[in-house]
Amino acid sequence: MFHCTTPLRFGDCDPSGIAYYPSYLRLLDGAIEEFFASLGSPRRPMIEDLRMGTPTVSLNLTFKRPGFHGDLLDFAIKVVAIGRTSLDLDHAVSTRGDVLFTASHRLVATSLDTHSSCPWPDNLRAALTHHLETDHAHDPAT
Repeated sequence: MFHCTTPLRFGDCDPSGIAYYPSYLRLLDGAIEEFFASLGSPRRPMIEDLRMGTPTVSLNLTFKRPGFHGDLLDFAIKVVAIGRTSLDLDHAVSTRGDVLFTASHRLVATSLDTHSSCPWPDNLRAALTHHLETDHAHDPAT
């Protein structure tokens, strides 16, 4: 499981100091960017050199409690399935041990030239597989 921490800043909150939910999506995207960088695939070279993107196909969030300005958010990312072109992630975002929201998330590797899905590069697939946390989660059909 991958972890990173980021503060919930003033600009991420509504006037009452409660996290504004679209900010969670921006922060979640930042955590995913850090995750891919930790795998040796920073976003900029992925885009410029590999001409590959990882758009979201589905995202299901469940909010459990509010976050507040100043909270340190712990993003936990778990790889639950790797397909030929898809990647399923589970996220849990917490502060001080309390889960604020969870998410099930599917990304798909795509060519930035054809805008079609493409297989994960072998080195990235190997790095993702290293983080895989369930048995028999490879599905070459997806």
